[in-house]
Amino acid sequence: MDTRNARIGLVLFAVYLLLYGGFVFLNAFAADVMETTPIAGVNLAILYGFGLIIAALVLALLYGFLCKPTDEEITARGGKK
Repeated sequence: MDTRNARIGLVLFAVYLLLYGGFVFLNAFAADVMETTPIAGVNLAILYGFGLIIAALVLALLYGFLCKPTDEEITARGGKK
């Protein structure tokens, strides 16, 4: 189980790393793209930043859901439901 949780954590970390890498890449090599204002006068850099925060929260919730122990695992450890 611990190996499974670690694997899930690494996959979710890789997903976030790709999202964050895209943010850094755009800022470093296409800063003019980040200056565009696609929604209500708010530039893409701000929207992307908030998107990263929301993505981190969603990935954390997803990790908690995916790594939740099953009833059988709880019983095998001698715990209560």
